[in-house]
Amino acid sequence: MAAIHKRQLRRNEIGRILIRATNWIGDAVMTLPAVEAVKENFPCSDITILAKPWVAPIYEGLPAVSRVMTYEKRGGIVGSTHGVLKSCGMIRCARFDVAILFQNAFEAALIAFLGGVPIRVGYKTDGRGLLLTHGVLPRSAQKSQHQVEYYLDLLRYMGWTAKSSDPLIRVPEAAYSGMCRLMVEKGIQGDAFLMGLAPGAAYGKSKRWPARRFAEVGDKAAKEWGARIVIFGSEGEKEICDEVVRSMEGAPLNLCGKTSLSEAIALINQCKMFLSNDSGLMHVAAALNVPTLAVFGSTDPMATGPRGLKSGIVRNSVECAPCLKPECDMDYKCLLGVTSEQVWEEMGRLWKRIQ
Repeated sequence: MAAIHKRQLRRNEIGRILIRATNWIGDAVMTLPAVEAVKENFPCSDITILAKPWVAPIYEGLPAVSRVMTYEKRGGIVGSTHGVLKSCGMIRCARFDVAILFQNAFEAALIAFLGGVPIRVGYKTDGRGLLLTHGVLPRSAQKSQHQVEYYLDLLRYMGWTAKSSDPLIRVPEAAYSGMCRLMVEKGIQGDAFLMGLAPGAAYGKSKRWPARRFAEVGDKAAKEWGARIVIFGSEGEKEICDEVVRSMEGAPLNLCGKTSLSEAIALINQCKMFLSNDSGLMHVAAALNVPTLAVFGSTDPMATGPRGLKSGIVRNSVECAPCLKPECDMDYKCLLGVTSEQVWEEMGRLWKRIQ
């Protein structure tokens, strides 16, 4: 399907490009191939990412990106309005030629419109079609493809080259220095076999494999591989991460809520293995080319699974999955049917495969 727009774009007219990033870490990672493709189509352009503060580090190491502009809103009508108007002012001052909106919200198109960006490209969702100069109608077939392709398709509909590829995160130099200080502080040797555990998932309980089973796999890796177990998560995932710590026989390093995303990215990059639910950190680890195994429950690995040659999944194939529900109204058999023994065996197969 071609983009619905008023006029064709001339590439030599495009000097400054604004890309509105998605708001979740995993989604942000899955836009990376599309961001790189924008640069390939407009190699002489300056690309600015407009992102919420918590996803901004995903883009900071990309050679394709000239600048990351953070977009913040406080609570309430006054705070929200102030954030929108502030962003509109920054965008207007930057005098962008094109805005590419990977975020599908109405607000993303409104900010680009009020910011005076003359060409606004995005999917015609959330009632924002009139605010787009180049609107694309999503295909129903996109629901069965990986989310990476969904973002690339927006560029393809514009007639731009967008080759399929896996996300790749570059770790900024500044993040390495913070990571090194943290490793020294926690007594982690540079040659240690680090294994990361990410037992959280913001979507809901139907994505969270039991904490005790994460603990069992972590203990097995510590005994069999001599691994130093490091637990990652956000402040909101503290309860489940603490449960993993309590359930383990060994003494893992619990960094849940204690690192910035930049520091977490740099430390995950040092891991030899990473075990996760379907979560943002799963996508981060896979995009760092770290061997990554993910446990899937209600969500669809065909759409949001980790991409890359060093990644794999474990799931219990039941008739009701993927249901895409945050909570299960039955018995969570898609998750509870996955045992720690299955995960450990699959992890061993993954490790052998990548050697």
